[in-house]
Amino acid sequence: MKKDIDFPKVEGISVCAIPENNGGDIYWQVHIINNLDEPITNVLVAARGYGKQEKEEVKTSELRHYFEEIGSLQQKPIEVVPSSLIGLSNQYWVSFYIGKTIFDKKFIFLPDTLIEKNLTLIPVLEKQGILIN
Repeated sequence: MKKDIDFPKVEGISVCAIPENNGGDIYWQVHIINNLDEPITNVLVAARGYGKQEKEEVKTSELRHYFEEIGSLQQKPIEVVPSSLIGLSNQYWVSFYIGKTIFDKKFIFLPDTLIEKNLTLIPVLEKQGILIN
């Protein structure tokens, strides 16, 4: 049955994390970016963190975020990753429609990815951040 379903390749959608400073406490603001020439609709993002901290398995609650539409060359903030969760894998499973076709893709910030040496310019936001395509 699964072999009968067409899973089109996701292109033009990215997730990025932008470092923010709140009085000396660094956190990362995560955004979804639509780099396509058309809007995406019914966007659902399932976000969760998992991994080890101090030799103990840690799993965060899974949070779901919904956006009715993200326009062409637009972005939407998803959530904040506090400094206490930077050492975990932070996963964002994104599902959306273009017309009547559904797409989905997993974006994962691996442990220790959210660090200053990995920063690059994020054009849509015109800020330094870490981008996953």
